[in-house]
Amino acid sequence: MKLALVVGVSCWFAAGRLVAQAVESGVYEWAKAPVTQKANVAQRLLLEGATTDFKRVRIHATTLPAHQVPHPSHRHDDEELIIVKEGELTVTIEGKTTTLGPGSIALMMPGDEHGFDNRGNAPATYYVMRYEANAPVDTARGRKAGGSFWIDFRDVAFQPHSQGGIRRMFDRATAMTRRFEMHVTTLNEGLWSHPPHTHRAAEILLMIENTAQESINGTLHPAAVGALIFLESNVPHAIQNTSKGRCMYFAFQFE
Repeated sequence: MKLALVVGVSCWFAAGRLVAQAVESGVYEWAKAPVTQKANVAQRLLLEGATTDFKRVRIHATTLPAHQVPHPSHRHDDEELIIVKEGELTVTIEGKTTTLGPGSIALMMPGDEHGFDNRGNAPATYYVMRYEANAPVDTARGRKAGGSFWIDFRDVAFQPHSQGGIRRMFDRATAMTRRFEMHVTTLNEGLWSHPPHTHRAAEILLMIENTAQESINGTLHPAAVGALIFLESNVPHAIQNTSKGRCMYFAFQFE
């Protein structure tokens, strides 16, 4: 069963400008992602390229040793999403600071100063998604929707249902997206989340507990913990729990 491979920094020139290669729908495996050492951190590149709505998107995982800082606080023109995988990460945005554990997230609007550090006694691993929209950045829209924010996973209520349950993280506009929606699904053993379907928004799934298989255009792709599943706009897809017991995954859509 063939899995999609990591799209690296492969680009081509078109009409005199550099164009990122399109990201293919597929499963991007944690174990196969290339790892590089940068100063005091290890980075695992999962996905990089262009999508229907983003001229550039890059997703990697950073492992930060105890009592270390990956880089000084900074600002940039794109948008950034952080998801904590393991350990605890201290996040500072525009002078406000909190410490987040596994499953927690932070989203930084373009231009907002932010930084991270690991104040704990164990390594912290976190996913980093940076992206730039094809459409012009709308800073006013992002501010009106609430600006930069973080969410502690422990504060998000679990809502049980017949297939397992859901934690609704957020659903709002940002400076780079008309709508960005994120939730965490718990799916009971052997079940499909829903029949194969499509939607306009592109979607990313991130496996955080046990295993599943994703149907993409009718082909099944296994996904283990740490795997990232990218589903482009209007691509038919569905996910099934293949583990013993429940599985759990982040799901987020954006357009």
